[in-house]
Amino acid sequence: MWNYGALILAYLLGAIPFAYLAGRRKQVDVRTQGSGNIGATNAFRLLGVKYGALVLLGDILKGVIAAVLCLTLLGPWGAVGGGMLAMLGHSRNPFFAFQPTGKGVATAAGVVLVIIPIIAIIAIAVFALTILITRYVSLGSTIGVLTASALTIYCSVPLPYELGVLAATVFIIFRHRANYQRLLRGTEPKVHF
Repeated sequence: MWNYGALILAYLLGAIPFAYLAGRRKQVDVRTQGSGNIGATNAFRLLGVKYGALVLLGDILKGVIAAVLCLTLLGPWGAVGGGMLAMLGHSRNPFFAFQPTGKGVATAAGVVLVIIPIIAIIAIAVFALTILITRYVSLGSTIGVLTASALTIYCSVPLPYELGVLAATVFIIFRHRANYQRLLRGTEPKVHF
């Protein structure tokens, strides 16, 4: 029974607001500037490459640790449940009154790196390539998660992992609704290298 406490811990791990904490060090409140999200993209824009990279690493590690912990204690279904809870903790953060706080893409990448590493690596490469070509992080995120979903179906991975990746894809696409509207209007901000 105590093993199921890993799911609560996974949610709390996902809620660690690395972008907010990094912003505090630079006296920038990422919740009120840029996109208002406490994710890596907003951190890169507001805090620079060094802090943005640290936030990205932290957000990925949240997913990795949550998935490893729940996989060890609860098996494949637990890993998927813990991973989704970590994404939810990042996206609806209890420390900020459960307001929308992030998209959960980096945390999802961390989870998939644990459960299906090769698919995660391919999806991350597609994500990066899409951003290099289009300069839109939202488009890179969308094509990246769709790639991961397509590969899990094509490669016939274990059912818990397939359903987990599909659920994460739906969640991430849903969280990007406003981005798609801005893309259609031509007002979505681009990444500048």
